[in-house]
Amino acid sequence: MHRATFLAGLVWASPNSALGLVAGLVGLPFGARASWRPREMALVFQRWPWGPGGAITLGNVILHTGADLDEACMTYAHRAGECEAPPIRMSDHERAHVLQYMVLGPLFLPLYLACGGVSVRNRFERAADRYALTGDGWWPWRD
Repeated sequence: MHRATFLAGLVWASPNSALGLVAGLVGLPFGARASWRPREMALVFQRWPWGPGGAITLGNVILHTGADLDEACMTYAHRAGECEAPPIRMSDHERAHVLQYMVLGPLFLPLYLACGGVSVRNRFERAADRYALTGDGWWPWRD
């Protein structure tokens, strides 16, 4: 990614990143650990102590309840019984959301919620799974 484009995306996503940063910092006294992941273009808080498990991305911040963001997980469609899909890396799925935030900025959250929130029907989640499976197609209006 070109440096100017990357910086513009960081700035555009910064309101959401600020929310993630606050949430991540609150988790530090409870065992969360922060590290910059260049490949994900995100500050990752591992062992974030709240939530049902998995990860949530807010701008260029990823809150992950586990110890390793590179752990294998199933796609939304596979978990919903809609298809048989091989496991994906959670880091690849969350990177797709980082890219979506960098393009959509403050529009991401309202659009994500309007598309169904956390569900297999959500085009943002389908696109993130497609990207994690193939390395291509993170844009939610591709299909």
